[in-house]
Amino acid sequence: MKKGHIIGLGIIAVAIVIIMSMIGDASTYESFSNAKAMKNNGEDKAIHVVGQLKKGQTGNVEGIEINEDKTSFYFLMVDNEGTEQKVFYNEPVPPDFSRAEQVVVIGAYKDQDLFVADKILMKCPSKYQETELKTAGM
Repeated sequence: MKKGHIIGLGIIAVAIVIIMSMIGDASTYESFSNAKAMKNNGEDKAIHVVGQLKKGQTGNVEGIEINEDKTSFYFLMVDNEGTEQKVFYNEPVPPDFSRAEQVVVIGAYKDQDLFVADKILMKCPSKYQETELKTAGM
């Protein structure tokens, strides 16, 4: 074989190893109940849970508890199956957190009652949404 063929096969082999290792680290979208079952089965990988912040009758967000040092907080989240869960995030409250339409938490259960988020992704209302324009005299 030529030297170029051997180098090419080596590069392909390295690429395959990298891709396989990345697939093993990929997290999945689950509900809180599935995430809890995975924790009970000994799986400790990061899990994505999609849902909304818990809102009261008036539409205001409920259940946000900011720690005294303001570097971490707890909040209540309801997943797409309707399961309500207390979530801990060891970072300050993100800007416009209470305005989020949808929230994705990435993390795992540390015990039976607390989901610990490593990351929070938010879908906020778009400032580019179409609004009614009133035209005067046209």
